[in-house]
Amino acid sequence: MKIALGTVQFGLSYGVVNRGGKVTIEDIERILQFAEKSNIDTIDTAIDYGDSERRLGDLGIGGWRVITKLGAVPNECGEVSDWIDNQFQKSIRRLGQKNIAGFMLHRPNQLLEPRGEEIWSAMQVLKDKGLVEKIGYSIYRPEELDLLWSDFLPDIIQFPYNILDQRIRKTGWLKKLHDNNVETHARSVFLQGLLLMTHEDQMKKFKNWANLWNKWEQWLSKNNLRALEACLGFVLSEGMIDYVVVGVDSVEQLKNIIEYANDISGVPSTDDLIINDLKLIEPFNWKIL
Repeated sequence: MKIALGTVQFGLSYGVVNRGGKVTIEDIERILQFAEKSNIDTIDTAIDYGDSERRLGDLGIGGWRVITKLGAVPNECGEVSDWIDNQFQKSIRRLGQKNIAGFMLHRPNQLLEPRGEEIWSAMQVLKDKGLVEKIGYSIYRPEELDLLWSDFLPDIIQFPYNILDQRIRKTGWLKKLHDNNVETHARSVFLQGLLLMTHEDQMKKFKNWANLWNKWEQWLSKNNLRALEACLGFVLSEGMIDYVVVGVDSVEQLKNIIEYANDISGVPSTDDLIINDLKLIEPFNWKIL
């Protein structure tokens, strides 16, 4: 199964359409059980996702491919290698793991700062010790790869990719990652749920893009597609993407996703829907809308 289970909702109240807050421990357990039965084998989490790691560890995730992410390295941390090793050890203890599949930087721009080499070396040491299989980073923009690639060659990369935001493919970086055997993880496939909202709800906060929402509605209608079906079909049919990270807050949501994921036949051309307006396609800009 190409789906990876995103877990930010397990530790934080997250997402523009989130109404229920943080997922309960009982629902997390049900989600994990159903995901496992559905041949999903990869969990994506992060140290900065509230208590997501601890809750996953308490429930037990032996047998899963676990990927977690390190937050910003503070200026006052002292010896960088010791700090990163300490953070990693705490992380895998919370997760109940002896080693994990992937360890990524949440703030890879720090690699371009004076201590960047130290940060990457500390990550490499963890890999050399067999504590982590693959190291890499989670990016927001393809331009970050222009700066990082030559000096910090990753084993694994996570990036935003959806019907509106196709920068990673249009810049040629998706093909380059694939050609260099980098494990690729696409996130934000529903744009934090914005693409799944009703037209009316989209217009409430994002009315500046009224023309886009009208075009989106017309495109879905013309192609007889539901929003969930279109979003999943678009990303899952991309052969150069290894995993699609999706976050859910109920078994019912996961069932719907898996139902569509098992019946993907691709989608018609989406080029007319592509936009490059960072105010919309980068959710951290939404707070100023």
